[in-house]
Amino acid sequence: MGIGGSAGPGSTTERAVRIALESAAGRGARTQLIGGPELILPLYDATVAGRSAGGRKLIASVASADGIIIGTPAYHGSISGMVKNALDYVEELRTDERPYFSGRAVGCISVARGCQGAGSALAALRTTVHALRGWPTPLGVTVNTEPTPFDSGERLDDLRVRERLELLGNQVVEFALMSRAWTAHPSREVERLPPGA
Repeated sequence: MGIGGSAGPGSTTERAVRIALESAAGRGARTQLIGGPELILPLYDATVAGRSAGGRKLIASVASADGIIIGTPAYHGSISGMVKNALDYVEELRTDERPYFSGRAVGCISVARGCQGAGSALAALRTTVHALRGWPTPLGVTVNTEPTPFDSGERLDDLRVRERLELLGNQVVEFALMSRAWTAHPSREVERLPPGA
């Protein structure tokens, strides 16, 4: 599943997440995106009983996902408040069979107008994913929209950035397949290296 974007539909962050999701779909994954206006949720409060329809949808989607791709615009060098609030909702999965993001690869994308903000927001996003017990993919992608603008449609002209987004989508699928194969054979013993190897 994909999570990310800005308050308005079709943001550059949402478009970047879509590219990664399309790549995952090309590898056979069933995908869905919760982005833009769907991320405008009430401020998460663990003491409140009951959730909005949007909050329930987000929680159910994360619980059923084998892999996750998160995209955030960089706001003042970090994750946007809207995306962080959505990630706070994952607290509802603390007692789930797979708590939080456990056992799932999480691809992280940061979009900013400038390199510094994109890099620091990506680092903050990866730290949050670790705190939620997720496995950030080896590749995290920053998109600097200053030299790499999207056109008026959803096309991204910079092929190198597009290739990185597609690779991120592929890494999420590859990890999900490995994780699924491992859990299908839980009694299999882990191969042990000989001493001194």
